[in-house]
Amino acid sequence: MDFTDKRVLVTGGSRGIGFATATAFLDAGAWVAVNGRTEGSVSTAMDRLGRGDRVVAAPGDIATVVGCEAAVQTAVEAFGGLDILVNCAGIGSGRPIELFDEEMWDVHMDVNLKGTFFTCRAALLELRKSKGNIVNIGSDAGLMGVPGIVAYCASKGGVVNMTKAMALELAPDIRVNCICPGYVDTDMIRRDHIDKKPDPSKAEQGMIDYAPLKRIATPEEIAHAIMYLASHEARFVSGAALPIDGAASAGR
Repeated sequence: MDFTDKRVLVTGGSRGIGFATATAFLDAGAWVAVNGRTEGSVSTAMDRLGRGDRVVAAPGDIATVVGCEAAVQTAVEAFGGLDILVNCAGIGSGRPIELFDEEMWDVHMDVNLKGTFFTCRAALLELRKSKGNIVNIGSDAGLMGVPGIVAYCASKGGVVNMTKAMALELAPDIRVNCICPGYVDTDMIRRDHIDKKPDPSKAEQGMIDYAPLKRIATPEEIAHAIMYLASHEARFVSGAALPIDGAASAGR
């Protein structure tokens, strides 16, 4: 897919799926603004990406409206506009409902749901000018219930349905889609859901067995799906929630 001179903002682009997405768009000829929560995290990602003036740092805490607006403003000022917004910033943690407090609930909603909404809102003017598009990151846990991660399910379910509502409201000027990954082999998954478990090997095998295709996705596979939805080839696709989960959400 050719994204030559397309102007892209990737939130959460300093690591994981976001970093793989930023890399893929750069490889395809785009100009990419990389968002991360702190200047330090973005600086590290910039060093890894290289690419000179085709990549710009756009730090900002997506859990806040100010951070969402700052990231968009930085990208627009650097590139003179915006063609594609990819909302990759997200968090996820699991524990029983009884142990989930208000602070943990709020941070899931602030980053995953509120942050996605307000970054989209901040980008609307420029995306209308360019007839651009938005790709949000949902989850297979936004398509079905999963025990032990109720707040995450709630936030990602919100992203999925919000994507559909946005696609209707913003048509025909802006396309809006989301992808719904299952387990992806990122540093966050390794750190929080494998390495911290009493038996990391067993935890990893559980993730492998979770998908009927019997493996964990790579960040690059998710990035390629994001690029498809953002591409000219998907110009008649809007309001879609595309599962990339090895058939995990197909039925249980």
